[in-house]
Amino acid sequence: MRHRAFLAAFAAVVIIALSSPAFAMAAGGSAARDISFAAEHDPGTIVIHTGERKLYLLTGGGRALVYDIAVGKPSEQWFGKSWVSKKREHPTWTPTPSMRQKNPRLPQSIGPGPKNPLGERAINLGWGAYRIHGTNSPNSIGRAASSGCFRMRNADVKDLFERVHVGAQVMVLR
Repeated sequence: MRHRAFLAAFAAVVIIALSSPAFAMAAGGSAARDISFAAEHDPGTIVIHTGERKLYLLTGGGRALVYDIAVGKPSEQWFGKSWVSKKREHPTWTPTPSMRQKNPRLPQSIGPGPKNPLGERAINLGWGAYRIHGTNSPNSIGRAASSGCFRMRNADVKDLFERVHVGAQVMVLR
């Protein structure tokens, strides 16, 4: 009888562990979680809460997928409304003029690969230089670390990339 109880407890622990975001990330999958989310926006809208360091993709019916993100440093943060203007797989990173002014030694660009600060996908916002993108620095997730962009783990940005469409609304809130 003890053997069966042990096996049942072990199976429960394994099921919980396999369904956790940490396991999904270790296995190379997305850590997105489906949650209740009351919002007055259409499904497909991205809502970013910089203070929470979370990105929500509204899925309808009072639900959303939530992802952990890195946000801009306090001096680089912005808030308001934008839209997805372009989606790029394996993007090339080119420093903005303000980045180059702060650090003239930056390279002209970095192509796809492990050294690329944009990671594996980039989702451009509006007409500006801001993006939702992957990262080559996953330890920055959960921090205020960027120059105004929103960083995601590469598995998460690949998941979001497949779900969001060009033209989707983006709301950036404190």
